[in-house]
Amino acid sequence: MGSKVRTLTGSITPQGSPMRKIGYAAFAAMLLLGACAGAGEPQHKTMDTKLGQVLTTSDGMTLYTFANDKEPGKSACNGPCAVNWPPLMAKADAVPVGKWTVITRADGSKQWAYDGKPLYAWIRDKQPGDTTGDGVNNVWKVAHP
Repeated sequence: MGSKVRTLTGSITPQGSPMRKIGYAAFAAMLLLGACAGAGEPQHKTMDTKLGQVLTTSDGMTLYTFANDKEPGKSACNGPCAVNWPPLMAKADAVPVGKWTVITRADGSKQWAYDGKPLYAWIRDKQPGDTTGDGVNNVWKVAHP
């Protein structure tokens, strides 16, 4: 058992066969790529629907804009509104990319916006491609790229 402890607490410097060195290098590269991939970038897709091409979450749920979001960089959908229209949340380290920007919500959390408009999902959309939130109360519209 003593030798196992020394192995676990010893250096992870690649030693031995060339294959072992390649394995360590591949593992290190995988960790680095995993740490960088998606670090603060918007995770979205577009989808063709009966309303044309729309922005969606990474799992295909339609995204919407809210006409009452009139002040740039600010969401007017909080509290019960945000329960029914969940904001497309961004990581704290999210970085704007192209038309994708990040706003700070009233509670300090971050939210993605596209072309200056905060983005939301709709709890009544049940499957990818649903667009049942379009036109709700004449203030919700699907988000188009």
